[in-house]
Amino acid sequence: MAVHRCACILGAALMLTLVAPGLLAQEDIPPAGRGGAQGGRGGRGGGRGGRGGSTREFLGLGPAPDEAAAKKGEPLYKQNCGTCHGETARGAQGPNLVRSVVVLHDEKGEEIGPVVKNGRPQAGMPGFPALSQDDVYNIGQYIHLQVELAANRGTYGSTYAGVRNQTSGDPKKGEEFFNASCKGCHSVTGDLAKVGAKYGQAAAMQSRLLWPSTPGPAKATVTTASGQSVTGTVKTLTDFEVSMYDAAGDYHAWPRDQVKVQVEDKLAGHRALLPKYTDADIHNLAAYLVTLK
Repeated sequence: MAVHRCACILGAALMLTLVAPGLLAQEDIPPAGRGGAQGGRGGRGGGRGGRGGSTREFLGLGPAPDEAAAKKGEPLYKQNCGTCHGETARGAQGPNLVRSVVVLHDEKGEEIGPVVKNGRPQAGMPGFPALSQDDVYNIGQYIHLQVELAANRGTYGSTYAGVRNQTSGDPKKGEEFFNASCKGCHSVTGDLAKVGAKYGQAAAMQSRLLWPSTPGPAKATVTTASGQSVTGTVKTLTDFEVSMYDAAGDYHAWPRDQVKVQVEDKLAGHRALLPKYTDADIHNLAAYLVTLK
């Protein structure tokens, strides 16, 4: 299944989630069973592994994959696609499908199906017309599961052997990663002082460093058609209206379609790191942070 246009898993996630700064959220780790709204593929729930829809929003993931279908699709994928694209869809002779635009836009095989059935002869990929629609759907769900495992480390409750919430890691390598990727915004003697005493276990630390968002007042700048800009704390932000209080405490409101709104994203750096982390990076960084006591 050769797909040559690739994109970052999370780069297309345009979210209006209002978040507060900080590497580690002050809220507890979301408890099991706090699910999102029902919907998506086959009416499945919005979350996996007992976590709610907020995690899926933060990661920019679509509907959760159909795990039963993925199990059926695994042998079909490996027989027909694995040689070129790797057993876990992360690339071999052919492209990495976990980052494929076609895969990321697909839900029930509507995008993947035509590529599988017809192939891409110009790219050297044969078609597989003998596969049934169910076969194509199941293969697609197996690929979607690989996307989920790559992006949603630590929360997925699958029985698949894959990325798990392991607690092993090398603190020294984690310190090196922190100094290279995190030190510009965070300090082990400042905002992260004694953070290891708070979270204790590496598993809890992993969850916090991967999903640091927490509800809180958001800052935004609104620019009107006349060019006037107002910066302040957001009160409401919907498809129809934006309102805020400026630094002096004055209230402002505008129709959303008449102004340009730029919401301050304190976690842009974290979102940029999500598709770049290796499993070793995550375990090493968590192992280092728990030593800060």
